[in-house]
Amino acid sequence: MRLLVLGGTEFAGRAVVEAALGRGWEVTVFHRGRHAALPGVRSLLGDRTADGGLAALDGADGTWDVVVDTWSAAPRAVRDAARLLRERAGRYVYVSSRSVYEWPAPAGATEEAPVVAGARADAGRTDYARDKRGGELAAVEAFGADRSVLVRAGLILGPYENVGRLPWWLNRMARGGPVLAPGPRDLPLQYVDVRDLAEWILGAAEQGLGGPYNLTGPSGHETMGTLLEACAEVTGGSAELRWTAPEAILRAGVEPWTQLPVWVPPDSESHGAMHATDVSRALATGLRCRPVTGTAADTWRWLRDLGGTAPRRRDRTAVGLDPKTEAKVLAETRGPDGGGEGV
Repeated sequence: MRLLVLGGTEFAGRAVVEAALGRGWEVTVFHRGRHAALPGVRSLLGDRTADGGLAALDGADGTWDVVVDTWSAAPRAVRDAARLLRERAGRYVYVSSRSVYEWPAPAGATEEAPVVAGARADAGRTDYARDKRGGELAAVEAFGADRSVLVRAGLILGPYENVGRLPWWLNRMARGGPVLAPGPRDLPLQYVDVRDLAEWILGAAEQGLGGPYNLTGPSGHETMGTLLEACAEVTGGSAELRWTAPEAILRAGVEPWTQLPVWVPPDSESHGAMHATDVSRALATGLRCRPVTGTAADTWRWLRDLGGTAPRRRDRTAVGLDPKTEAKVLAETRGPDGGGEGV
């Protein structure tokens, strides 16, 4: 198979390239040159947001069986690339997001749930949800519904993460001591390891799939407990998890999802939308999800190789709880037995 990745040097794009090379595919990457392409790929340089920025791609020889595009900004960049490639590629896989659904998507929502209004394929940058939906429209406009795959990814974790969620938890566990662990411990989570996402994308291309797919692991495949316990274990086991009731965390003014990455309160509209989506269509077409222990261990290994500081996308805000705030909340919620409130 001949693969073209638009991007291909960071997080999801890099994982797709690695997976394709592992399958013996012929891989080309088109990128801005901010990060080195992996060995063994053909590299084309260009900035798709600049005038004439697709020249290297336009002038490149060859055709491709599949294009994978991870773009997250102005939809017109997807439109321009897809139009350029529609006669030179067999299938266009656009890595979108579950954010394209009207908020809040109800628990159990399928690919038929209503999507955000106002998105356009020719739009400049607006907001994340409409940008991703506009990218979907651009892919379908150029390739048609049968030759475009809309990968509506949920929370993505794993090596190369450039958002900071799992790296923050790993570094926090590595510091040791009492850790504010947001409960309940058995809170169901829904995420996908970036490498499992990549393997599904390549499998979708091989199967000739088309249309939208909610692409994340089954709800409850792991829990808040198994995630944090895995992080504590792989970083040395010196962290002491203080499980704390959601009500106490919210009373203290701690922001779910941002200050405590991954976590949102149970029985909230956020939990239903982020951690309870129907993914039966992806599972039926080959999605397989590895245990969280492997995701945590491999991400920690990668993070240590970088000296502990993960790269971060410039268009994303920092995540995590500062030590002073954490200590204050722990002191306020400490139970008579020394544990957290509500454990």
